[in-house]
Amino acid sequence: MTVDQILERFQRFGVHLGLERIENLLACLGNPHHQVPIIHVAGTNGKGSVCAYLSSILTQAGYRVGRYISPHLVDWTERICINEQPISRTDLERVLLEVEAAIDPNQPSPTQFEVITAAAWLYFAQQQVDIAVIEVGLGGRLDATNVCDRPLVSAIVSISREHWQRLGPTVAHIAREKAGVLKAGCPAVIGKLPPDAQAVVEQRINELDCPAVWVEAATATHKKTSQGLTIAIYQDIEYPLPLLGQVQLINSAIAIAAIKLLQQQRWQISSEAIWQGMTKTRWLGRLQWTNWRDRRLLVDGAHNPAAAQVLRQYIDSINPQSVEDAGVNHSPSTSNQQPITWVMGMLSTKDHADIFEALLRPGDQLYLVPVPDHSSAEPEQLAALSRQICPSLARSQAYPDLIAGLEAAVSSASSNLVVLCGSLYLVGYFLSLQNSTVS
Repeated sequence: MTVDQILERFQRFGVHLGLERIENLLACLGNPHHQVPIIHVAGTNGKGSVCAYLSSILTQAGYRVGRYISPHLVDWTERICINEQPISRTDLERVLLEVEAAIDPNQPSPTQFEVITAAAWLYFAQQQVDIAVIEVGLGGRLDATNVCDRPLVSAIVSISREHWQRLGPTVAHIAREKAGVLKAGCPAVIGKLPPDAQAVVEQRINELDCPAVWVEAATATHKKTSQGLTIAIYQDIEYPLPLLGQVQLINSAIAIAAIKLLQQQRWQISSEAIWQGMTKTRWLGRLQWTNWRDRRLLVDGAHNPAAAQVLRQYIDSINPQSVEDAGVNHSPSTSNQQPITWVMGMLSTKDHADIFEALLRPGDQLYLVPVPDHSSAEPEQLAALSRQICPSLARSQAYPDLIAGLEAAVSSASSNLVVLCGSLYLVGYFLSLQNSTVS
């Protein structure tokens, strides 16, 4: 039985936040999560890149490092890695079958996310990892990853209004859920938060007596590495920035702050390991330059308003005449006023109007497509909404699938920058198309 077949059996149970099912399942597996020291990373945006930085640095420091993330872009195996290498499909199938065999038929069935999360804990315990970097799936307090009482470090990268249907209508409600990853007496690293969210997190930190580091963004220096990467500095540590966008100054600083807390706990992580780990960090599907039909293309999830603002900020920072040379870090300088050609698809549950307001400008062209195999917003409805939000669009048109939209966009874009965005699932589908074309 394949990985997909096993996991599809649990898809019908949907998304149900809560810890009782995952705790029962882990107990039946011998509580493997008790054997794995972790860094737990929550946040609306940026938590994936923070996990990528941490995993890469700790790998370079010589540790056996597990990393668990969600969602995956192309393949389920991306979610569970050791020392930057995805689990093999054979091993993933094996641990999933072990998890499935441990499910108590007399108890409520675990969800798909709970099954894959239990598989990650089991695999990391079997592989005797020294440390695991664990990304929260949704929220924090009731997320299936939130089963460890003593994380080495808990991080909250950012908080903005997303998944409000499940987490609560305001940023303060969402902050209460994300602050659920904080544990009594355990160190916390906190990024820059909106005032309402900061007040909630501060209160929780005080209640739990957490030693907390409130992180300010790193500073970009004028120095570059031999690969052309900008060198940043956070407190007394200099390091290269391999991931694009101004937001990485705060995301990277959060990772470095977590590393410093580990050093205080006597983990052996040298300056060289930090430098090499940062240099080698990769994080697909986020401000990623690639090609489609010999045309330069910028790909990014931009699946919520805050992420869309980060994408727009990056686009405004690059010289439109140097798109062909893009792929190195740029500092925001001159605003890119040239029209953009957007290829976009979004899930039905997202804040479509706010994402459009963050991205669209007069003269832009918009090609709207469905997100395959997910609850997609209707492209025709998005086209109508986009014209309300930005009446001066040069074009806004719906297409039946991604390839049709991409082909039309690339053929008509002339000198415009072409950007594919709106959904990580759409980006993953695009990358899978690229992989199948290459193979």
